[in-house]
Amino acid sequence: MSTTQHPQENLLDWLRDAHAMEQQAETMLSSQSSRLEHYPVLKARIDQHIQETRGQQERLETCIKRLGSSPSTIKDIGGKLMAMAQGVSGMVMGDEVVKGAMSGYVFEHMEIASYTILISAAKAAGDMQTQQACEQNLREEVAMAEWLLQHLPEVTQAFLARAANPDTEAKR
Repeated sequence: MSTTQHPQENLLDWLRDAHAMEQQAETMLSSQSSRLEHYPVLKARIDQHIQETRGQQERLETCIKRLGSSPSTIKDIGGKLMAMAQGVSGMVMGDEVVKGAMSGYVFEHMEIASYTILISAAKAAGDMQTQQACEQNLREEVAMAEWLLQHLPEVTQAFLARAANPDTEAKR
């Protein structure tokens, strides 16, 4: 015997997941930004995306509340804990900046997939406001992923140049 779910129920659950994902993103990005010392262009773009991420969280929370619910505290805490563990593990890597940029690119694509699903679910539920909020979040995630892809070679070259010089620190 199976139970049926309405599109709005799935939408609400996935919105809570996305809110937790953005909480995780903010924690990871803030941790990475706080440690970047020698990569000012990357740090500036990460700081810009932290602000975008906070806006994304607010848009998601507005959608969740409009649907009569609230973000999942348990999911939000779980996401933050995972992000903190990732941040701590990055601190011990000698190539932290390169691995962080690569991880950021991968995470952006998870967010892109999430918002693509949410847009489709919002359409199915007839929720134009949520669809528009998720479309705005998607545009920001795509822009960040594209920026990272374009700048990964530059970050890598800067890291390699710093790593080859015994008088400079390269990892962050």
